[in-house]
Amino acid sequence: MYEYFEGVITVVTPSYVVVDVGGVGYKVYSPTPFAYTQGQKAKVFIEQVVRDTGITLYGFQSQDDKGLFLKLLSVSGIGPKSAMAIMAAEDSNSLAEAIEQGKVKYLTRFPGVGKKTASQIVLDLKGKLGDYVARLDRPDNGENVPPALNDALLALIALGYTQKEVDRITPKLEKVAANTADQYIKKGLALLLKK
Repeated sequence: MYEYFEGVITVVTPSYVVVDVGGVGYKVYSPTPFAYTQGQKAKVFIEQVVRDTGITLYGFQSQDDKGLFLKLLSVSGIGPKSAMAIMAAEDSNSLAEAIEQGKVKYLTRFPGVGKKTASQIVLDLKGKLGDYVARLDRPDNGENVPPALNDALLALIALGYTQKEVDRITPKLEKVAANTADQYIKKGLALLLKK
């Protein structure tokens, strides 16, 4: 029913955020609620799940993450809570690559995922995430990115920041007038360290 909400984040908890859209606060469960900050204006991609026990909203930072959530839901034995726990435990890029490469043992490290469920995830999703992995591997999501910025993004990942953290600051770095990777890295570190 909903595609996304664009509004102000008014509450951030370990499991959900509240998005104020035109004076209405929506409780949205998120695998990465602390990626948002209170008072921030944000666009949250929404999936509404209707069950006997009620209607629940799940929110994601990107359309790709929402797509990965839906793919996980399509796996027998994976419900919304399990899918959220899996996505919260790992950045989506590494998760998608593990599925593509058939790393069953790697997938069993996620909460509530045993060997049988991990095998089912690989069986159901392997070969269906190729486009997703390719999109995630491009920090620019298909737009032209200066080579210096691309080098800086790769360097930030090499320094230990997750793909999600780097993706979050990429739009800001694209607006920076910098000529070298060093300049982009300095600005990127400043953005990543900013609370």
